[in-house]
Amino acid sequence: MHEIHFLNAKLADGSPTDITVTDGRFSTITPAANAASPPAAAIDLAGQLVLPAFVEGHIHLDTSFYGDAWRPHIPCTNGFDVRERVAFQMRNLDQAAPMRERARNQLELCIGNGSLAMRSHVMVDAAVGLKHVETILAVREHYRELIDIQLVAFPQSGIQSSPGTAELLDEALKLGCDLIGGLDPASFDRDVKGHLDMVFGLAEKRGAGVDIHLHDGGTLGLFEIEEIAARTTALGMQGKVAVSHAYALGDTSADALARAGEMLAASGVAIMTNAPGNHPFPPVAALRKAGVTVFAGSDNIRDSWWPYGDGDMLNRANMIGYRSGFYEDWELEAACDVVSHAGAKALGLEGYGIAVGAKADFVALKAEHVPEAVVAVPKARTVYRAGRVVARDGSMKG
Repeated sequence: MHEIHFLNAKLADGSPTDITVTDGRFSTITPAANAASPPAAAIDLAGQLVLPAFVEGHIHLDTSFYGDAWRPHIPCTNGFDVRERVAFQMRNLDQAAPMRERARNQLELCIGNGSLAMRSHVMVDAAVGLKHVETILAVREHYRELIDIQLVAFPQSGIQSSPGTAELLDEALKLGCDLIGGLDPASFDRDVKGHLDMVFGLAEKRGAGVDIHLHDGGTLGLFEIEEIAARTTALGMQGKVAVSHAYALGDTSADALARAGEMLAASGVAIMTNAPGNHPFPPVAALRKAGVTVFAGSDNIRDSWWPYGDGDMLNRANMIGYRSGFYEDWELEAACDVVSHAGAKALGLEGYGIAVGAKADFVALKAEHVPEAVVAVPKARTVYRAGRVVARDGSMKG
């Protein structure tokens, strides 16, 4: 049995606390004793705020250029177009540094900022085959002691639009991907039923979860969300399905949003948003009020889709709060929840949180409380995995 003692931590409710970690899990959480003779080798957190490690709910480890040569952004010729962006991406990847190197750079960026659980989408199509999946599976194995990573077999070029992709997606799940992805069934593959038949069919066959990219807006996007929710309920997959981006939810009337929120909550379909700068995005507060699990991710970091991204989910909470008009303390706390507890729920993480019996994966930083942490985004922070330091002030420890 191995114990680590932490003194004078501050919990989210402001209470000064002493914490004991035994064999990588929280074993005691008690009011700070201020003992004259603290346990040997105890770590004094000196009043730092302790938060559960952040959840990076949507990222693309295989396509980032973080740490590689700068790639100037190429604009679409006539407004946002998924097919054109995919073409730009393939062109850039042909000239990029080795994927293993780029993925490791991005992973260490995220770990350094406090994310110890992640869901990454990995490209699968007729052009790249399973090369991306095989590379990222190896990277995941290399970092498995530092971060928990779920992988989504992602049909970046569609399914019907890319012959042979369905079979490759099946192989990707057999190799070790945890979820099956999808991409704009209507606008990309132009076959909502066929696309969803394939996605949910593979999910049912392999016992996998589902996470579908959905950029389609307006009534078309809402129709697709309704179809996804209906299939989720029919297959008993509540809690195992997510829709990423779901721009349509930010591009509709209040009545339509209320109906969609009720359906999503009833079906247990989670919604991921990164609060993109030039798109409508799901109204976080309204969906949470309806009972929908809303979580967040960086999505793209310095890649062919946009040049932004810093791998810091606390900064993502700040961004979501800012764009959502969150000002009151309870709203800022909700923004933090989106990148922590809600993310853990969406990913189905076991043992998450600051609680006895939970995994001792946490971040200690200087802030009076959660609202200040979201607003200030303090970069001085220490990241603990199973109670041991893995990163400090943005840098991985050797």
